Amino acid sequence: MSDTVHAATSTAAPAGRTPADFWFDPLCPWAWMTSRWMLEVERVREVEVRWHVMSLAVLNEDRLDELSQEYREMMDTVAWGPVRVVNAARLLHGEEVVGPLYTALGTRFHNEGRGPVPEAVAEALAEVGLPASLAAYAEKDAYDAELRASHQEGIDLVGQDVGTPVVAVPGPGGERIAFFGPVVTPAPRGEEAGRLWDGTLMVASIPGFYEIKRTRTRGPVFD
Repeated sequence: MSDTVHAATSTAAPAGRTPADFWFDPLCPWAWMTSRWMLEVERVREVEVRWHVMSLAVLNEDRLDELSQEYREMMDTVAWGPVRVVNAARLLHGEEVVGPLYTALGTRFHNEGRGPVPEAVAEALAEVGLPASLAAYAEKDAYDAELRASHQEGIDLVGQDVGTPVVAVPGPGGERIAFFGPVVTPAPRGEEAGRLWDGTLMVASIPGFYEIKRTRTRGPVFD
């Protein structure tokens, strides 16, 4: 297929389903945990997840001096590649490929513990029926403007002092209310996932609600 950018397609949720906008960088294990919760929410509630890319590299490019050397090196050498591949797939093959490709990548990166190695990216593309040539976009800045625009859309909703994921849900007047997180491990299942979603909608309905937080005492639990 030629490198023709698709026209923007409608991301409206089907009638009767609540839209949830989810911004992720495929490299982030915490975003991965939250995304698995959102898929479970789709199963137990009338919800439609709309997937969007954001970038840890973009998020951190103006605060590299505050990061450890190891994390700075990851931003420089690793972080751009996977999200560029997802972004290129989105632009060249349509919004509908984003969720399945994210699942295929994240399963390999996180659940299988392989990280963002080229072989994992190639396998993920093949799994969802996308051309292997998309992997080359990991090293290209051809669509970085569109990546930055998607990133900025989420940041404009939630503010600057956050990370990935960003989740936006309908507020009391139908406007999108965005939060960083929820950060959760392991990903809730069944009705537990539904109750956390119900609580997210509840706090979004409270004008002036901003934050609940506690120190993390465990890392991501992939299952």
